[in-house]
Amino acid sequence: MTLFDPVALAIVGGGTVLVTILRTPARDLIGGVTALRVLGRARFDAERLLRQVAALTRIARRHGVFQLDRAVIADRDVAAAIAMIVDGAEPEEVEALVRDRRRARIDRHVAAAEMWAAAAETAPAMGMVGTLVGLARMFADMEDTSKIGAGMAVALMATLYGALLANLIFAPIAARLRAAGRIEASERARLDAPLAALATLQAPRAAALQSVA
Repeated sequence: MTLFDPVALAIVGGGTVLVTILRTPARDLIGGVTALRVLGRARFDAERLLRQVAALTRIARRHGVFQLDRAVIADRDVAAAIAMIVDGAEPEEVEALVRDRRRARIDRHVAAAEMWAAAAETAPAMGMVGTLVGLARMFADMEDTSKIGAGMAVALMATLYGALLANLIFAPIAARLRAAGRIEASERARLDAPLAALATLQAPRAAALQSVA
């Protein structure tokens, strides 16, 4: 309890939250908070999706790409690509879709990491603000020595809280989100070629339909 000071914590914690809200767009703010779910998950691995795309490729070769419309695909990016393939998109169009959706994911990861990195930068500054408030309070109560300790406690604890929040909470969160984003982007890049290859199976069917017409 000697290291707990509610005034210092309110100044540092509340100030950091307020500054982060003011400097972050609402969409990125919500994304930064919801991104915390990533920290409890295992690293993204595209192997399961690659096996699913391989199975869909076998189905398309045997029964045609139109049968893929019945497939249940949990991943939204792969599901969007499969829907595009069923609609008769060219391989280049499918690749562009997957690439654009991957870039959008990267942008969301970057925005979330930047929000927490900004909080890590703000916390020490708020600690300095708390220190100044504590010193001002201490000097204002110089005539009453019994109140000097309270001001000194705010000054010291605010600096401590700012350093701890920045280096033990906010900065590690930002670093882990950046790492998770890099890994997911790299893994999802492995899906480009298999999905484009699956789209090429649409070409013979399209040619056959044109010849019948």
